[in-house]
This record gives sequence, C-alpha cells and structure tokens, in this order.
Amino acid sequence: MPQTGRVEPRRDEKRRGRLRVFLGAAPGVGKTFAALDEAHRRRRRGTDVVVGLVECHGRERTEALLAGLEVLPRRTVEHRGLAVAELDVEAVLRRRPEVVVVDELAHTNAPGSKHPKRWQDVEEILAAGVDVVSTVNIQHLESLNDVVEHITGIEQRETVPDAVLRSADQVQLVDMTPEALQRRISHGNVYAGDRVDAALSNYFRTGNLTALRELALLWLADRVDEGLERYRAQQGIDATWPARERVVVALTGGAEGATLVRRAARLAGRGAGGELHAVHVARGDGLLRTSPVRLAEQRELVETLGGTYHQVVGDDVATSLLEFARGVNASQIVVGASRHRRLASLFRRSVGDGVVRGAGAVDVLVVTHEEQARRSGLPRPARAALSGTRRVLGWLVALLGPLLVTGVLLAIPHQDLSTDLMVFLVVVVGAALAGGVLPALAAALVAGLAVNWFFTEPLHRFTIAQPANAVALAVFLLVALAVSSTVDTAARRTRDAARSRAESEALSVLTRTALLAADPLAEALRHTRETFAVDSVTLLERSDVRAPWAVAAATGAPVCTRPADADAEVVLDDLTCLVLRGRLLGAGDRRVLEVFATQIAAVRQKQRLRAEAAQVRRLEEGEAVRGALLTAVSHDLRTPLATLKASLDSLRAKDIDLPEEIRDELLAEVGNSADRLQGLIDDLLDLTRVRSGTVEPLLVVVDLEDVVAGAVRDVGPGRVVVDLPPGLPPVSTDPGLLQRVVANLVQNAVRHGGTRVEVVASSSTDDARRVVRLLVVDHGPGLPDAAKERAFTPFQRLGDRSTAGLGLGLAVARGLAEAVGGRLEAQDTPGGGLTMVLDLPPAGHAQALVPAPGGSPA
Repeated sequence: MPQTGRVEPRRDEKRRGRLRVFLGAAPGVGKTFAALDEAHRRRRRGTDVVVGLVECHGRERTEALLAGLEVLPRRTVEHRGLAVAELDVEAVLRRRPEVVVVDELAHTNAPGSKHPKRWQDVEEILAAGVDVVSTVNIQHLESLNDVVEHITGIEQRETVPDAVLRSADQVQLVDMTPEALQRRISHGNVYAGDRVDAALSNYFRTGNLTALRELALLWLADRVDEGLERYRAQQGIDATWPARERVVVALTGGAEGATLVRRAARLAGRGAGGELHAVHVARGDGLLRTSPVRLAEQRELVETLGGTYHQVVGDDVATSLLEFARGVNASQIVVGASRHRRLASLFRRSVGDGVVRGAGAVDVLVVTHEEQARRSGLPRPARAALSGTRRVLGWLVALLGPLLVTGVLLAIPHQDLSTDLMVFLVVVVGAALAGGVLPALAAALVAGLAVNWFFTEPLHRFTIAQPANAVALAVFLLVALAVSSTVDTAARRTRDAARSRAESEALSVLTRTALLAADPLAEALRHTRETFAVDSVTLLERSDVRAPWAVAAATGAPVCTRPADADAEVVLDDLTCLVLRGRLLGAGDRRVLEVFATQIAAVRQKQRLRAEAAQVRRLEEGEAVRGALLTAVSHDLRTPLATLKASLDSLRAKDIDLPEEIRDELLAEVGNSADRLQGLIDDLLDLTRVRSGTVEPLLVVVDLEDVVAGAVRDVGPGRVVVDLPPGLPPVSTDPGLLQRVVANLVQNAVRHGGTRVEVVASSSTDDARRVVRLLVVDHGPGLPDAAKERAFTPFQRLGDRSTAGLGLGLAVARGLAEAVGGRLEAQDTPGGGLTMVLDLPPAGHAQALVPAPGGSPA
C-alpha cells in the first residue's frame, strides 16, 4: 500500500493533532478494517486509542475488530421523528485520548449537529491536539465528484474538500483488484445477500471499479509528487529528480513541430504516468515571429496526445526553455535540429546548442527533420514602417537640414570640428526620426560632404589634411548610420508590436465570444466584421462539392451568396467558406483572418454537434417512450379491459342466475376497472402534455396547506401524517397542477412506503434563493442511488410488483412540478425509505392570496 507522509516538524505553540486517512479506491475494499487494525497496532504499542465512531454496516469481521478497543458513546440527534446516532465531539474532547478513530470523513451530519459535515468535527478534534485516524473513498473527493458521476452515473452528494485530504499528515491507499472486490461482494462480505446482485450489476461493474482504482492511484501519485516538490524546495534542490518521465518539447512554430510532438509523446508514453509538456518561447518584445495558425494546430495535436501546451516569454529561447524544464522537474527535452545555414551557425548559436550546453542532468534529444535540409531564403524586405507624409518630411530634413546648419555655422564664430559634427548629427537623427533609415543616410552623406568642404582643412576641397579629422568624420558617418538604423528598426517594431497587440486582443475577444456568448456564431461574425472594418461577413456552406453555396450565418450587408462575390475569402474545406465584402485585405490581415476563420469553423461545428446530439436524444427518448407505450398498451391496458369484459359477460348471461352479492361484486369490479382505465388514460394524456410543452400553468398565490389537504383527501385515514408549520409563506403556483403533483407523490409513497407516510414542509434557502420545501417521506425499502433518477423516467416501476399502473406517476409529477416553477428530486430517508423533495417558489409580498380549489386535483 503506497503511503505519503509529511516530514516537516510542527512549530506551533499549541500542538495540532495529526491526521491519518485510509483512502479507499471503492466501497468495500477494507478501509475501515485497515483503520481498526491500525488502532490495535497503536494500542499494542502503548498508545491511548479510542473509537469515536465506526460504521460496521453489519460486517462481522469489522465488528470483531472492535473487541478490545474503547468505544465512546454516540450522540443521538432527533430528525423527522427518527433517532440518528452521530459522532459526539464533546465526548471525544472530554476523554482527550492520544488517538481517536473516526470513520467516513465525508459523512453529512443530521440537522441539529454541531457541524454540518463530519470532516469539520475532525478539524475541531485535531485543533484540540488529538490525533485522528479516519477513512474516505475516492468518489467522495470534491474535485472528482463530476468525474465519478460521469463514470458511474451516480451523483455523490456527500463530498469532502480536497484541501482537507491534502492537509493530512499521512494518506494510505487501501486498494483491491476489481475481481477480488467482486468476489468479496458475491460472498456476502460487503452487502447482505439480497443486495449482492444489484450491487454487482450496477455500481460494482468491472469498468467502474477499474476507473475508480485509476482515479485513486493518480490522485495519490499527484500528492506524492507534491511531497517530492515540497521536499526539493525545502532542501534547496534545483537539480531534476526524474521520478517519473516528464518530456518537454520545444515548439518554434515551424513545420517540424508535429514531428517533434509525436516523437516526444512516444517518449512520454514509454513509462506509466509519463507527462508531455509542449513549450513555445515568445520574445519579450511581444512580436509574432511564427504563424499563429501553425502554433494552434500544434497545440491541438499536443492536447490530442494527452499533453499540455505552455507559452512562456523570454529573450533567450534556450535559457527560458531550460528554466521551464527545471520548473516541471523534466527528465528529457526534445528540440529540433537547427535550420540555420552553415555559415550563419558560425556567428549565431542555435537553440539546440544552447539547451545542450545548459541542460546538466536533463537528457536532450535533438531530432532531425525534413525542414533541416531546406535552405531558407533571405528575409523579404519589410514594408515601410512610416507613413508617406513622414517619409517626405524625412527627405526634406535630409536635404535642407545640412544646408541650413552649414549656413548657421558659417555665420557664427568658427567652432572646432567635433562641435560641428555634433550639430550635423542632430540633423541626421532628426531625419531618421522623421523619415527612417534612407533619409538619415542621405542626411549623413550630405552632412559629411558639407563638413569636408566648409569646415575641414584644406577648406573648399574634398580632401582632409589631418588624420584626426578623417577619423572624426568616419566616426560621424558610422554613428549616423547606427542611429538612423536603430531609429528605423524601433519604428518598425513599434508598429509590429501595436499590430500584434491588436491581433492578440481581437483573438482573445473572439475566444471569449465563442465560450460565453448566448449566440456564439453570430457574435463571432459580428466581431470579425468590426475587427477588419468590412461591410459584411458571411459563412457559406454546401452539402457537397457540386451543390450550390448556402448562407449558414451572416452579419452586415450586402450578404455574399457565393465566394466569387467577396473581396476576401478563406476556404476552410470543400464545404465551408468564410467570405468578407467591403475592402481588399493585405497579407497580414489575411493571416489573422485565417485564425478567425478557424475559430468560427470550430464554433459552427460545435453548434452542429449540439444540434445532432439533441436530435439523437429526442429520437432515443421518443423511441423508448414508443416502445414502453406499446408494452403498456399490450399489457397494462388489456388487463382492466379483460376484467371489464369478463364482468359484463357474466352480468349479461341469461342462463346463469347470479346471487345479489355476486352481482354487486361484478358491478364493483366493472367500476374499478373503468376507474383504472380512466387513470391510465389520464396519465398518458398528462405525459403527452408535459412532453409536448403544452402545459400552461395559471400562477396564483395559494396557501400550501390547502393544496396538501386536497391532495391527501382520497387517501385512507391514518395512512398520511401532515405536519405543516404555522407561518409557512404562501407559494406562487397553479393550485390544480400542484395538487396533482402532491397527490401523485403521496399515492406513490403509500403504495411503496409501508404503513406511515409523512408530509412536512419548511422555508429554507437553496442555491442562494428562497424556496418553500415540501417533503413526502416514506419508510419503505427505498431506492439505490443509481435508481433514484430513473424513477422519474416514464414507464419505470422500480420495485413495484403490482400491475395497477403504467409507471407514469413520478414522471408526470416532475413534469408538472417544473411547469409551475418547482423542482422535484428523490433523496434517502434517514433510517431507510425514500423522501421526495419538492421545492416551490414563494409568493411575492405584493401578490394577493387566492384560495386553493376544494375539489380533487385537475
């Protein structure tokens, strides 16, 4: 059994108790048995150990382990007329043992207890300095609640925050193979014999147990990894400890990225628990030097292969990559071979060389690829970074500025050459700021000629007599060239940075739109139109390559009906095309438009998948209802019809002289069969109305007590106990429909819930809203968690051995409850049974009370 432990000493002035948790991979693996065995081990060692609360669930071997241990009495809490035994925290604190065993950490305490949850009881005991040994199953962790529900189909209502378990001093996994656990269950060691078949065929299927076991192992492995990282941080260990295979692959956005990702994924997959991290290092200046479309494709590939994509910022790619690798404790780094030319590699270190030199203990794999052999051409000249007006101004400064400065210097007393050169340098910088590098070079040339002719001995000749003047003039020209080049580069990068920032903001807005908008496709098209400043944006689709284009969605006018009518288009595939109308787009805009089009296509595909899924669900539900309806008509409707026909045939027989009491019985049977037929037909009609959405409630304000009184009127005396507290707020509902809902719930409870059914109500806050809660409580056999939701499915008669209905009562009740703004769900009754919980909206203060109908429900 793998264990984890926290090794740092506690330095609190008041000692806090230590928590040890036995984590079960599934119910029945023996976590309670292991906790009691740990208690015996500590007792034999001389530790003062008591049992605060242990749930044995009738398991003889677990109960036998309680022998020899001091068991503290439990505290009894009254809840709905039942005595519920809970952990007595005060008794534990009074006894103050060294160690206390508290079972089922995720348990929900009965109302009226000191804390709502048992883990809060344990926190109080730990704060008092008492060590606690507890248990919990992996399905009760808050972070895994939705995952477990998706796997098993069962919602876990009792959960414990992950932080509670992560703060434990020790977590020990109690594990068992699915086959071994199923054998334990089949032998009756976990559940009673009458529950074995249901357990094995539902929750304890091999697939469910395998998935739960994997969740437990992965969760514990992550905690072990956290402990390792904490230890390395405490000890100041910077070197990587490759406890598991973590592969970091460097992505530059080049065409070789897919090859690198697949190679890295194969390396990560060679060991259990391997991790794949893809990293793209962006320059600190924020400029995009790679194709965002290609990076998006590579990111999608990484996530498809089970890895994670990261983007970090750094001026030195190799250093940033190594820092990230050490941060995730990587065992290997995968980089692509350099694409630099052989001559360029002599003056510029490749990323792979830098990573290899600084990797230390981390293995580096340099992967060759096809792109390595391709010769990269010279970079295409960038477009002018400055506007036409500024370039004209720059040329004016370059040509007229030196002449003006020459006239000024000739008019004033002669200065030395260095001063003259500094004044001319100001003109060169001004030309660079105004018009860029070419005007600055022209200004430097004109200024150099002017200085040579007017201010360098011998004057008025293009010769230089003194070497120092020649050096000064050469330095001037070099400085002018460097300054002008720097200014021009800065201007270009400023423009590129502004464009990149605008592109990033536009893509970010588009992504948020796709995730959060009510109509993401329409919003995405509108945002595209505003971003590119065009008249209209249209998404075209067709069924096949020979079919005409059809408009799937559009914004603005005029709407293009075919790609030929557009000023710009992006063909996503043979059947989908995004077209823009209003202006021609440059190359840079088209690159961004391709990213927009990819995102819009994803939104469209998501819409199609949702529509198809909804259509499939409707078809499946309709098919199920039709099949169940045929079964019901062929069986449930025929039974009362057969009884009715037989009774009428007997009454009409002329050759049989029936006694008066027999004739009365037959007439009563005719009436009962007719009533049953009427009830079945009413249920079918109600279900049809609910399914078609034609139920139109008339909402008024009524007193809930009047509705309940009308609903239980036809139930036999003494079968239903109604307990409605005084001062219960009125509800806003359709009284006839609500009375039908309550009547269905009460009749269902009477049929299945034994001899006593309770109807109670309260006013509470649920999900931050005020509700009036009506409970219909029975104390019958109840339903397993997996069957609670299925009970509301039409034609389900779970545990109903009678043939008097179609199994529509709860389905109709939920449909009508939702129609009047309520919510209906099933919960366990403490002590056994089923409780139907009906939440209703309370009436507003300004609404007037209307009496409920006195007749039977409509």
